[in-house]
Amino acid sequence: MRIDKWLWAARFFKTRSLATEEVEGGKVKCNDERVKPAYGVQVGDVLTVPVGWDDMVLVVKGLGDKRGSATIAQGLYKETMESAKKRAERAVNRKLMKDPALEIKARPTKRDRRVMDDFKWRDE
Repeated sequence: MRIDKWLWAARFFKTRSLATEEVEGGKVKCNDERVKPAYGVQVGDVLTVPVGWDDMVLVVKGLGDKRGSATIAQGLYKETMESAKKRAERAVNRKLMKDPALEIKARPTKRDRRVMDDFKWRDE
């Protein structure tokens, strides 16, 4: 079964074309190797799939060419324990140390630019 079709059936991507783009871009790996969208996935393969901010490492447990419910899709794979631990640790770190760029809502105002300039040139 094609890897892009499997990723779509396992509900990692909303459309098959999105799955194809991610595989072609090298973001999805099978057994630590870049693959093409037509690569044949087999039971027991280890896939690395980008999920949000992190990568999920999972083992293929079943093949399904039809997109079913979420419970059926979750039966097609099993995430490794190391991957689950890493994702949980990174989630905690993201909560503790927020990225300042994510809190910017709009362009800096004139006052904001003045404050930044004062901060930047304070030592001189």
